[in-house]
Amino acid sequence: MVNDFALNHQAHRIVTQVVVTGARVFGRAFAEAYKQASAASKYQGQNGKSGSGNAFASSGLTLDEACKILNVKPPQNGEANLEQVMERFKKLFDLNDPQKGGSFYLQSKILRARERLEMEARQTERQAAQEKELREGWKPKVYKDR
Repeated sequence: MVNDFALNHQAHRIVTQVVVTGARVFGRAFAEAYKQASAASKYQGQNGKSGSGNAFASSGLTLDEACKILNVKPPQNGEANLEQVMERFKKLFDLNDPQKGGSFYLQSKILRARERLEMEARQTERQAAQEKELREGWKPKVYKDR
C-alpha cells in the first residue's frame, strides 16, 4: 500500500515536470518568434517598405528571383517586356501542369513570378506618369458651360 502511494506520487511528479518543461520550451519558442517578427517589421519600416513594398510582392519574390524563374531579363530603364514575360509564363505554366505530370508548386512559383513582374511594370508606369505630371505641371480638364 505504501509502495503504491510512492509510485503514484512519483508518476504525478514526472507528469508535472513534463508539462512544466514543455510550457517553458513553448514559451521560449514563442518569445523568439515574436522577437524575430518584431525585428523584421522594424527592418521593413526603416527601409521604407510596406507589407507589399517594392522588394517583395505578397509571395515574397524579389524582382531578380521572378526574372530567374521565368528566364527573362530584368526591366531595362523602367520598361519590362511583358510580351516575353507572358510567353514564358504560358509555356512554363503549361509544362508544369499537374495533370501532365508537372508540379503544382512550380506552377504557383511561375504564377507569382509573373505577378511580380507585372506589379513592377505597373509601378514603373505610375512613377513615369507622376514624373511627367511634375515636369509638365498639373493640367486639369476644364469643361465650359454653353
